[in-house]
Amino acid sequence: MGQHQAIKAQTRGTTVGASEVAMDTFFLSHGAVTMSVDETIPARSFFKSWLPAAIAGKQAPRAILVVSGHWDTATPTVNVVHGTNDTIYDFDGFPEAMYKLKYPAPGAPDVAERTKKLLEDAGFGPVSEDHGRGLDHGAWVPLMLMYPEAGIPVCQLSVQSGRDGTYHYDLGKALAPLRDEGVLVIGTGTATHNLSKMGPHDAPVPQWASEFDAWLKDSLLDGRYDDVKQYEEKAPYGVVAHPTPDHFYPLHVALGAAGDESTAELIHHSWTNTCISYASYRFTAKK
Repeated sequence: MGQHQAIKAQTRGTTVGASEVAMDTFFLSHGAVTMSVDETIPARSFFKSWLPAAIAGKQAPRAILVVSGHWDTATPTVNVVHGTNDTIYDFDGFPEAMYKLKYPAPGAPDVAERTKKLLEDAGFGPVSEDHGRGLDHGAWVPLMLMYPEAGIPVCQLSVQSGRDGTYHYDLGKALAPLRDEGVLVIGTGTATHNLSKMGPHDAPVPQWASEFDAWLKDSLLDGRYDDVKQYEEKAPYGVVAHPTPDHFYPLHVALGAAGDESTAELIHHSWTNTCISYASYRFTAKK
């Protein structure tokens, strides 16, 4: 049985509310878009190990909800796609081969509508629907390595960079029921994201990046989630690490979806371009 057939077999007959085990949530640092083709990027092997190592569990998710730092809107928005997701090339100046890559995952309109209802019931409405938007590279680059046969339905939820970490954490809390419904909730961004300070791959990691990265790991693993919500004030070099918060708020959503008493685990760590941390985390809700 091929991977695509295995996924279909695992998900066949699974309906909303039918998952036997609540799923963990994840924050994944997707880093540079070149990870899609560059085998020298260390994190690439981590993403490719996702299925073989059963990082998200032995049972394939019914669907995937991605909160990407590359979709930033004034109010929450979901993409409601019937049929196949388009692949969005939201980047410029890269090799032509990268614009030919496709990730034709099915849309997950039912999960998008469920996400909208959960958020509106929690007071985050009105939630908008986008019926034409496919998957941005914050979604398809990691997913093409994690689930290469593109057989699992995917939808996206936007971030609101004009709001704060607490807002996004609470938004994630509203999505917690999805974990019991066979939906894998993933936030994708980058643990440190200051593109103006990038340098050669082999250059030493600067102090601002290493200190913020270490603070984030210690805060998450120690359960200091309130500090993470207020990272701009609590973290060393918080604003340097994230001059704009769009690539960090997906972490808050994934963390919130696991809940106040969840535990965090660092599941990958590497660097590229001097200061881009690929630190990625699993969040497990209290049993």
